[in-house]
Amino acid sequence: MSSLFSPLQVGALKLPNRILMAPLTRCRADADHNPTDLMAEYYSQRASAGLIIAEATMVMEGNSSFWMEPGIYSEAQIAGWKKVTDAVHAKGGQIALQLWHGGRACHPLLNGGIQPVAPSALPIVGDEVHTPEGKKPYVTPRELSDDEIPDIIAGFSKAAKNAKAAGFDAVEVHGANGYLLDEFLRDGANKRTGPYGGSIENRARLMLEVVEAVSTVWGGDRVGLRISPLNSYNSMIDSDPIALTSYLATKLNDYGLAYLHMMRADFFQAQLGDVMTPARAAYKGVLIGNMGYTAAEAESAIASGQLDAVAFGTSFLANPDLPARIAAGAELTAPNPGTFYSPGPEGYTDYPFLAA
Repeated sequence: MSSLFSPLQVGALKLPNRILMAPLTRCRADADHNPTDLMAEYYSQRASAGLIIAEATMVMEGNSSFWMEPGIYSEAQIAGWKKVTDAVHAKGGQIALQLWHGGRACHPLLNGGIQPVAPSALPIVGDEVHTPEGKKPYVTPRELSDDEIPDIIAGFSKAAKNAKAAGFDAVEVHGANGYLLDEFLRDGANKRTGPYGGSIENRARLMLEVVEAVSTVWGGDRVGLRISPLNSYNSMIDSDPIALTSYLATKLNDYGLAYLHMMRADFFQAQLGDVMTPARAAYKGVLIGNMGYTAAEAESAIASGQLDAVAFGTSFLANPDLPARIAAGAELTAPNPGTFYSPGPEGYTDYPFLAA
């Protein structure tokens, strides 16, 4: 596993290994979306990751999709995240914050009755959202007007400034999994006309404008972007994910980003294809792969030059010392899906470490 354990320069950050922790929504914030002491313990337990990418975090008030997810738009949230970053840094780790707008995945019952917004008035179908009143169908979103879009970009910019104040080492723009930026990007959710609809160039415009705004705050070398061109989660699809990937990866070379973080597949196998090869061909910077990699597969992909690093999700969730386990060839603890989003420490901070 020599490739996995070799250091890597990722923009301004020097990572001690290439075993990254993927962003994982865990719903352990409080009712006001403030990070908690329990979250600080959870992330500090996983500080041996080459880089922790913290969970999807609301950039603007009134855009909750998960009920108890964290935000980064208030002073209390900045203070809560500062406890998290301090705890990770005390263990020698580095941590980035994922900046996120839920778009049409938000629900009025989670947001004081506010109707969610999206590129087009198309709801998520075939799934339900957890609310204080139980599971509910997603609602039809309101189509954003072009003149509202600058406020969205400003929300990401302010969140980026707040993340810096909270002590993060970098930020990741969440452009994946059927949330607002991904909704604009893919033509299954974006049916609008004008400067933000139609062609690939227009559909990618908002994502690139957000990347530019966040990079203005941080410098591109401390900004990453996560995309999922194949993932059908949240009723997403695109008519040409390969062309979309190639275009976006090429354009991102202009921004001097720390990395591009790619989900290589679809949760539900509804849309198949190889997006990693065109991304590697087009993108000149650090390419991170994610989604179902074993340690052996990750080692091979890095050694062959297909990827520069791999972000591990549920295996890091259930194995706080994942790099040590991989190095030792130790058995991995299996995650418990029943506690992925439940409150409290069970299935969160109580997974075992390797015996000394």
